[in-house]
Amino acid sequence: MNAKIMLGFVVILSIIDPSSRLYAQGSSTEKKKNAAAQDLAATDHLLTTTRSVRKRLDLSRPVDPKVVEQAINVAIQAPTGSNAQDWFFVVVTDPEKRKAIADLYRKSTDEYRTRPRPTYAAGDPRAEQQKRLVESGAYLYQHLHEVPMFVFAAIEGRFENEPQFMQASRYGSILPAAWSFMLALRARGVGSAWTTLALRYEKEIAKLLGIPDNITLAVMMPVAYYTGSDFKPAKRLPAKEHTYWNTWGQQR
Repeated sequence: MNAKIMLGFVVILSIIDPSSRLYAQGSSTEKKKNAAAQDLAATDHLLTTTRSVRKRLDLSRPVDPKVVEQAINVAIQAPTGSNAQDWFFVVVTDPEKRKAIADLYRKSTDEYRTRPRPTYAAGDPRAEQQKRLVESGAYLYQHLHEVPMFVFAAIEGRFENEPQFMQASRYGSILPAAWSFMLALRARGVGSAWTTLALRYEKEIAKLLGIPDNITLAVMMPVAYYTGSDFKPAKRLPAKEHTYWNTWGQQR
């Protein structure tokens, strides 16, 4: 049927039968509810399947700079203390610099391995995942220099000697943006991993990249397209066991 004729039919019907207008309104409301439900499901899927990608990083495919710039534009919509917006993202694609940073990462990892590791009871999902976590960590250790891009999230100021509330405030002004960056990458088919081991040698990295002394590096994210089509939610401890109401230890 011609679109104009169809529109005229609907208008005439609404005049003759007012209930048809209510039906149309109801239909529109249902469509909005369905669209909202679909948006919620898509959002939940993104939030629950954005993983720290290691073994599935595609080491052979360069990352499109425009995609990264788009993700950064999304990331800077994150909360920022006092609206300071004093965050920075440092993107590293130079092979020699990536190799030097990867060497520092490996040096820090070797030192970290001497620390005691947590142990978990049988049946604890963390115990079940530990072997896989160690394997993926070992893979990143071996291949980090091959990852086509590193992105550092940084913030202006040095605050390691400041009171706890100030440290919380400053990290709270950069870490949400870094996580938003990872989510925005994931939505665009790009993977990343949250790493901090290289920051043991923050001064050496800063010198290598020409970063000023008054800038704090908060996280390093190896970035690459990922292999495969999707990720699954991780097995976690029940949220209820770690959620208290009004008083520590009190559950609903």
